[in-house]
Amino acid sequence: MYAIIETGGKQYKVKTGDVITVEKLAVQVGTTHTFDKVLSCGDGENIKFGTPYVAGATVAASVLGDGKAKKIVVYKYKPKKNYHRKIGHRQPFTKLKIDTINAG
Repeated sequence: MYAIIETGGKQYKVKTGDVITVEKLAVQVGTTHTFDKVLSCGDGENIKFGTPYVAGATVAASVLGDGKAKKIVVYKYKPKKNYHRKIGHRQPFTKLKIDTINAG
C-alpha cells in the first residue's frame, strides 16, 4: 500500500517502512506525527483520489530526528561595480519513518 501526502508545500509518495526527509516540523524526537492531508492512497488495484484530500485517510510516522541539509552557497556580484556578496544557507529538515497507512 502507498499514499501521497502533502506537507511543507510538497508532495511525497510513501510506503510503510520508508524513511523520508521533509521540511522542518515542530515535533519532538521519538514521538508519532499523523498526516491527514492524504491526496491519494491505494495498493495498485484499488486507488482512492481525494478532492483535494481523501476523507478519513491518515498516515502515521515516527520522528527519527532533525538536521540540516548540505550547505549551498549564494554568490552575488555586479560586474565593474566592486559588489560581491557571499552567503551560505543550510535548510533544516525532519527525518520521518512511515509506520502505518490508513486508507479511511
